[in-house]
This record gives sequence, C-alpha cells and structure tokens, in this order.
Amino acid sequence: MSTGHHAGRPKSWVAVSIIFIGFTIGGAGIVMGPDWIVFGIGAAVTVLGGIVALAVDIMADVVIDEPQQ
Repeated sequence: MSTGHHAGRPKSWVAVSIIFIGFTIGGAGIVMGPDWIVFGIGAAVTVLGGIVALAVDIMADVVIDEPQQ
C-alpha cells in the first residue's frame, strides 16, 4: 500500500501550469501560420516555468512506493 500521496504541492502545480500555458501559447503560434514570435513567447514562458519548477524543488514531490508483491 502507498504510504504517501501523489497529488503534489500547490507551488509545484503552479510551475506545471506555467509550463502548460507556455506549450499552449507555442502550439497556437505554430497553428497560426506559423507565427514565430508567438511561438518564441510560448517557448520563453515554458522555460520560465522550468525555472520556477527548479526553484520550488518540484522533484521533491516524487513519492516512491514500496514494491508490491
């Protein structure tokens, strides 16, 4: 049985949301022509989200369950 939970901390979800928004902006930029300026903005937002993820130590949310038998 799992002793932890897999939900993550709220600040980790903020980082994931920023990354998701960046991918959405970048995807819209590709679909719209491609519009490389919009794509670049999306890429920058995604990188910003990655920096935020590192700053909030998102990898501390990893829960390793004991092996099931």
